[in-house]
Amino acid sequence: MVMFLHHRLDPASRLIRLMCAEYGAPLNMSEVSPWKREAEFTAISPAATLPILIEQGAAPIVGPLATIHYIEQNHAPTTVSGLIPAEPATQGEMWRIIEWILFKLNDEVTRYVLEEKIGKRERKQGSPDTAVLRAAKANLSEHLLYFNWILGSRTWTVGEEISLADFALAAHLSTLDYLGDMDWASAGEVRNFYSRMKSRPSFRPILADRLIALPPSQHYANLDF
Repeated sequence: MVMFLHHRLDPASRLIRLMCAEYGAPLNMSEVSPWKREAEFTAISPAATLPILIEQGAAPIVGPLATIHYIEQNHAPTTVSGLIPAEPATQGEMWRIIEWILFKLNDEVTRYVLEEKIGKRERKQGSPDTAVLRAAKANLSEHLLYFNWILGSRTWTVGEEISLADFALAAHLSTLDYLGDMDWASAGEVRNFYSRMKSRPSFRPILADRLIALPPSQHYANLDF
C-alpha cells in the first residue's frame, strides 16, 4: 500500500483522498504539519508542499498535480468513466477550473485562513490576524460569485458530468466550512453543489475528520445544512 503524507485540513490532501475514495484506491495515511517545516518533511518536500505519496523503492511524488497524475495513471477505473473527461475541450475546461481552485482560490483565500487558524496554532505563535481573515473573507465572496455564475448554467463545474474539478472545489469548501468560514445562507448555487458533493460516500471520511481541541463548525458533518 502507498504511504500518503497529508494534513487532514489541507485541501490538496483532501482532494487526493476524495479521488482515491472514488477510485477505490486505499491509502496508508500519515499526518504531518506543513507549517512546522520539520527537517524530515522538508527533506522530501523542500517547499513544504502536500500531499506526498511514497511507494517503496520509488522517488516520492510531491504536490497535488503530480499526485493526481500518479493516481490517474495507476488507479483510474477501466470499466467505468473516471474523473478526468476524455473529450479534449471538456478536459481543458476541467484543468482550467482546477488551476483556478488550486492556485487562485487557494492563494487568495484558503491558504491565509489555514495559516492564521491552523499554522499559527501548530507553531504556537498566537492568535489569528483578524485583518488577514477579513481580507480572505472578502476574496472568498468574489470566488463564490464566480462559481455561482458557473453553476447557474451547468450541472457541475465543468459541464453535465462530475469531474475532478468538482472534488477540488468541494475539498476547499470543506476546509473552509470546518473552520467556520462559509456563510451558506448566501452561498446560492455553491451551497446546492456542495450539498450534492457532501452526500457522496467518498465524502464520509472527510466529514469524520476532527482536530484535537479544534472542533468543526456546528453543521460541518450535517448533510442538511
